[in-house]
Amino acid sequence: MSDWTAFGRVDADGTVYVKTSEGERVVGSWQAGAPEEGLAHFARRFADLVTEVDLTEARLNSGAADAGGSLSTVRRIRGSLAEAHVVGDIDALAARLDKLAVVAEEKAGEARAAREAARGEALARKTALVEEAEKLAAESTGWKTAGDRLKEILDEWKTIRGVDKKADGELWKRFAAARDGFTRRRGAHFASLDQQRKQAHTAKEELVAEAEKLSDSTDWAATANQLKELMNQWKAAPRASKESEQKLWERFRAAQDAFFSRRSEVFSARDNEQRANLERKQALLVEAEALDVDGDPKGAQARLRDIQAQWHEAGRVPREAAASLERRLRAIDDKVREVMDSAWRRTTKEDNPLLAQMRAQVAEAEERLARAQAAGDARRVKEAEQALASKRQFLQLAEQAAG
Repeated sequence: MSDWTAFGRVDADGTVYVKTSEGERVVGSWQAGAPEEGLAHFARRFADLVTEVDLTEARLNSGAADAGGSLSTVRRIRGSLAEAHVVGDIDALAARLDKLAVVAEEKAGEARAAREAARGEALARKTALVEEAEKLAAESTGWKTAGDRLKEILDEWKTIRGVDKKADGELWKRFAAARDGFTRRRGAHFASLDQQRKQAHTAKEELVAEAEKLSDSTDWAATANQLKELMNQWKAAPRASKESEQKLWERFRAAQDAFFSRRSEVFSARDNEQRANLERKQALLVEAEALDVDGDPKGAQARLRDIQAQWHEAGRVPREAAASLERRLRAIDDKVREVMDSAWRRTTKEDNPLLAQMRAQVAEAEERLARAQAAGDARRVKEAEQALASKRQFLQLAEQAAG
């Protein structure tokens, strides 16, 4: 400890003085012992003041103390020095306290500014939260997301301190009103949604009933189109409640599956039949294309007629193969006709088998006319004459064409 006793004295009657720049002043009296002990006693009191100032300065400089409180302490000690019952360097301590007061005032001002800034920031944060809540309440249709966000806003609100009571109360009223407005709007929405779901349930019940009626149909094309249209109507209709939507969908889907499964079975059987028909026609075509049309045109013609009869009996083939097969068969038929026509044109009238056949028919008609005339049956005579005239006309035309 510094020798603060140098700043005091004790007179003969025990009065203790402290020395200052303004002169000496009485700080007490000492009657309990030697004057040195009295000076040491009052010096320890001064040392206690110095220690308090040291602690105040250290806490102020470290930021651990409230600057306003430190300033009050400094002013208290400084104000007490003029009458303090201590012995020490009061002038130096007073000068130190004056400097420390300036520092404390600056820090107190900074603290006040920081508190004002924090108060302003807190006010801005709560205002922003209120404005967000009001916007959610007025505009949001993401009900769960918005509801969760309003809870988060409330939780964040509780952590914000420093807003003055009046402003805080006004902001709270706005937030509470926004939250209540959102709750009412959400309730109205879900009430409307429940009504829509009931209507959707009724509409989809009708679609299910229609699909179930069609599930047994064998009018494949028309029914498939109807079911597709029902599916379009289903997609366009609003959703029913989750549970009823699932049950209705299962019934609707089952009706569709029943129809399309049966159609697939029928089409599969038809496809198998058509593939078998295709194999049969391909085999007939191979046989037709192997006919010796040039070497034996009559035989080729006769066999082609048999093949064509079997061809028609074979039935339908897959659509993608039908045109090609028919084209190849027509090519063979055209070739047979061309060879036969060419052979017919090369024969004489006497050798022409067609003319010979037509002459035989004329002769047979003449005989029928003779028998009718012999019987004296006028009706039969008339019919025989008409038939004979017709066959003679055809024979004449044929002979002209062959000539």
